[in-house]
Amino acid sequence: MPATPRDALSLTEDLNRNCRCVAVDQQALLQALESGPATAGVYASIVRDQPYMFSASGVFLAREHLARIEAVIAAIETVIASEPFRRHALEQAAPIARYDPGTRGAFLGYDFHLGAEGPQLIEINTNAGGGLLNAALGRAQRACCVEVEAVLAGVADGIDVEQRFLDMFRSEWAAQRGARELSSIAIVDTEPEGQYLYPEFLLFRELFTRAGLRAFIADPRALSHQGGKLVLDGQRIDLVYNRLTDFSLDEPASAALRSAYLAGDVVVTPGPRAYALYADKRHLTVLSDAALLRSWGIAEETCDLLQAGVPRAVLVDAGNREQLWEQRRQYFFKPLGGYGGKAAYRGDKLTRSVWAAIAERGYVAQLLVHPSRRTIELEGREIPLKLDIRCYVYAGDVQLVAARLYEGQTTNFRTAGGGFAPVFTDAVRRSGSESGAALG
Repeated sequence: MPATPRDALSLTEDLNRNCRCVAVDQQALLQALESGPATAGVYASIVRDQPYMFSASGVFLAREHLARIEAVIAAIETVIASEPFRRHALEQAAPIARYDPGTRGAFLGYDFHLGAEGPQLIEINTNAGGGLLNAALGRAQRACCVEVEAVLAGVADGIDVEQRFLDMFRSEWAAQRGARELSSIAIVDTEPEGQYLYPEFLLFRELFTRAGLRAFIADPRALSHQGGKLVLDGQRIDLVYNRLTDFSLDEPASAALRSAYLAGDVVVTPGPRAYALYADKRHLTVLSDAALLRSWGIAEETCDLLQAGVPRAVLVDAGNREQLWEQRRQYFFKPLGGYGGKAAYRGDKLTRSVWAAIAERGYVAQLLVHPSRRTIELEGREIPLKLDIRCYVYAGDVQLVAARLYEGQTTNFRTAGGGFAPVFTDAVRRSGSESGAALG
């Protein structure tokens, strides 16, 4: 008899606590990562240099939770598409965000904790890393025990995640260039070979090359803007897959990219406008403020979804600093321009000196949602790791769902047994036309 939603929820919670099976076939992962000559050796380099990038344990996500995550994302997309929100977001954004090239922004990352009341949005990021790595991980996952094989599914049948990613970049190109042919792509980040996710850059270069594109990996300082085009080593770059954390392209190293972007001489995705509309941490205060959303004419159903799925957040200012300090254990504090958990603090870990430093820069205080746990076995010991769920989203479509296992205040890749993890759900296997969520 098929499991009911409540049965399935209980089952996935029980599996996260008690299943100790290995869910990743390492040989299959090697083959998925090394799909062509340009990625030969990637698996070995990850094992050597990034040993905690991938967890061997799967994470179990109830269909009920997946459906709620998709509904919350849809509700957020509705708000962000509204005129009052856009006016509000762009008024407080850097001036460059007011330039609208027509693109939507590749690889939004919606991050959730599975709290006591169900999935809770923790933040939204642009240029969310790990999409292609998790696509490879999804191809290497396996039903790890009888219970999983009987009632849960891994990667959805009939969904080619890599093709979806290629289509996303072509859509971004077409949004700004129409029917013109896309010929070249540069994956751009500061000192790319030193980035933790550099192996993913190699995977993207291979993916783009197989699609018939000239593909490069570059530091922004290697770019020049001349003669109405963005140039790398004498070759024109049509589109930049932007992995920079210089979200407004303000730094001197980004000068050529900024100039070409504002002149319309290159397509940049995700760009400054996407960051301003989605990833500014101040938006957490808006999305969790039902009264404000109602005053903007947002539908009651949407407001209710967000009130249940987005923890209340407030800006830290002189008027509430003392109260927030007294109640700090209830909050998580995030810098407005933060990313990757940098300079973010759980309230019960704050010291007076750090609190004083927070006063010198903008912060948001978000009600603390304790993450759920996935218990793994490591060297004969049971270790309960924290988990979060990341959804890779484009144009409102959930393209891929992944998990991250970790220990500490924020998600990291420094935890033995942790890292990106494949996701299993009790959802029936669905085609891309039936649902946007391919599970990683």
